Amino acid sequence: MATDSFPRPIGTHQRFSTLLAATALGVYLLLIIGATTSITDAAAACTTWPTCHPPTDPLSQTELAIAWGHRLAAVVVGLLVAATLAVAALGDASRRVRLALALAFVLYLVQIGVGAVTATAGTVAVVPGLHLGLGIVIFAAALLALAWDLEATTGTRDERPAPEPAPIEPLDASASRTLPDGGLARARLTAFAYFKMMKPRLMWLLCLVAAAGMALAAGPALDRYTIVATLGGGVLAIGASGTFNHVLERDVDQRMSRTADRPLATELIPIRNAILFGLFLTAASLTAFLTINVLAAALGLAAILFYSVVYTLVLKPNTVQNTVIGGAAGALPALIGWAAVTNEIGLPALALAGVIFLWTPAHFYNLALAYRDDYARGGFPMMPVVRGETVTRKHILYYLGATLVGTVGLAWITPLGALYAAAVVVFGAVFLWYAVDLHFEQTEAAAFRAFHASNAFLGAVLVAILVDALVVSGAAF
Repeated sequence: MATDSFPRPIGTHQRFSTLLAATALGVYLLLIIGATTSITDAAAACTTWPTCHPPTDPLSQTELAIAWGHRLAAVVVGLLVAATLAVAALGDASRRVRLALALAFVLYLVQIGVGAVTATAGTVAVVPGLHLGLGIVIFAAALLALAWDLEATTGTRDERPAPEPAPIEPLDASASRTLPDGGLARARLTAFAYFKMMKPRLMWLLCLVAAAGMALAAGPALDRYTIVATLGGGVLAIGASGTFNHVLERDVDQRMSRTADRPLATELIPIRNAILFGLFLTAASLTAFLTINVLAAALGLAAILFYSVVYTLVLKPNTVQNTVIGGAAGALPALIGWAAVTNEIGLPALALAGVIFLWTPAHFYNLALAYRDDYARGGFPMMPVVRGETVTRKHILYYLGATLVGTVGLAWITPLGALYAAAVVVFGAVFLWYAVDLHFEQTEAAAFRAFHASNAFLGAVLVAILVDALVVSGAAF
């Protein structure tokens, strides 16, 4: 890249992309601080503008600090937005990037006016949700500018073609059924094969989702039996879904290097036994859920059917949107956790499920990039196979941005505190960093780094929800 693409000290396009990422993250941080200010009613501790003079009897020093933090962050982020627009206008930025940043800047000025009115006249003086809505649009504009700039800078129209689906070659039955001579070793191998069919790698994260749903619903009042029954039923449901997925994809698994060693692809386990095992896990899962309530059991059955039938048979082999729509399977544990406590589906549960749903494409598209050729050989219309790697990388940023907006919405409707805010900002920044780095490096290693960063982001956010709900807030929602 030319070093004079942008005015100094930016210089290069890569540094401009870093500035854009910092701007988007700054706006996002301001959204989180704004949500915290609203939840704690800290704005009442600051009744003047632009400086912050508390009333004679401020609500608390903590709330006053939050209000001051909001004001100072707004100044810093505003300067960052203005500087980024200036660099784009003077440098080699595309027209749509400049327009997106101009929109963000103009709306930021409007946002300042709304904030001033809110501070001096109270929240009743403005349309409910206007301040948050403007913040979300500003963040979206900054993120779109980043995605478009990266697409123009790092994308290519001449991407390598995906390989054709590989034919399924007959297995050598004698080789695939080779078992150790010792009885104990044979039993261990078989037991591990059944365990592998349950997809244990998915369990920890999905159980965290269900646990977060329970914590949001009950807070510190959450009882042990509900925890054990819900998580136990969830583990069994995940195992059933994974087993049926192995059964239904056993032929395609033989084409792909990452799945060719699965128990059914190698005929280590008979198909009949696998089906019976899946049915047993389903029955055991529903039994565990029914000890809590019928709604939890119904949602558990829906999760098994959606992943096993709708996703595996309908979505995955037939539409490029399989990952997006399939995200509903990962979102259902949030509803199950909430329903296990309340016997209903509440708004916080839907908000948490929305975060998981939006996070899924931003997470899984990284894996699809790393295994692009493998998915092509399997005949799956994954985003990198059908629309190319450049579009996929851009969509990772789109869905990451939507996920971050979802976390703001969750903070807005629940009394989650500073730990949650810190987790989403810090780990969101890490995820965004690796997503941007993926555009420039474009290697399998970079895709895996972004994939692991997405796991770390969601894991940290869910743990923060658990701690905030069960320990810090001390309140049932």
